[in-house]
Amino acid sequence: MGESLTKLSKFLSLVLRHRPEVIGITLDAGGWADVDELIAAAARAGKPITREDIEKIMARRGKRRFAWNEDKTKIRAEYGHSIEVDLGYKSATPPEKLFHGTAQRFVESIRQEGLRAKGRKHVHLSSTVETAVTVGRRHGRPVVLVIKAGKMHEDGHEFYHPNDDIWLTKEVPLEYIEFPD
Repeated sequence: MGESLTKLSKFLSLVLRHRPEVIGITLDAGGWADVDELIAAAARAGKPITREDIEKIMARRGKRRFAWNEDKTKIRAEYGHSIEVDLGYKSATPPEKLFHGTAQRFVESIRQEGLRAKGRKHVHLSSTVETAVTVGRRHGRPVVLVIKAGKMHEDGHEFYHPNDDIWLTKEVPLEYIEFPD
C-alpha cells in the first residue's frame, strides 16, 4: 500500500473507531457509516477519499480493520473502538495460547498491572507470534508476551474473535501473562 493509502487507512480508523464527528458523521449503534456520506463528509473536511481507495485499503493483506455490509453501502471498523458501539460479537473459545505485541518500554508497567484496554474497549491479542511482532514494532523495540488464553477462558474471562488473527478480551490479569526471559 502506498503512503497515501496508509494515511487514508489511518484516517478511516480515526473516523470509524474513535471520532466520527471530526468529519461530521454519526455511526449507527453497530458502528456502521453510510459509505456515500463518509466519502462526501471526508471531502468537505479536506480528506478526499474514493470508493476505489476504500476497496484498495480493504483488499490489502494483514489485519482486516474494516468490514462492508452485504451490499457495500455501509462500512465499519472491525475492532479497536474507543467509542461505544455494539459490534455483535459472540463469545468464542480461544486457543490455549495467544500473543500480545508491545514495545519494550511498556513491559515494566504491564508487569505491574497486566494488560488493560486503556482508551479502547478491549485488549487486542494475536493468533500468531508474527502478527504480535508487527504490532509491537509499531511502538518501538518489539516484545511478544504469551497469554494463557485457554486458562483465562476456563476461569471465566470472555473472548471475542472478530477475524482470523485478532482476539479481543476486556483485560489480561498478570497471572495469565508469560514474559520473555
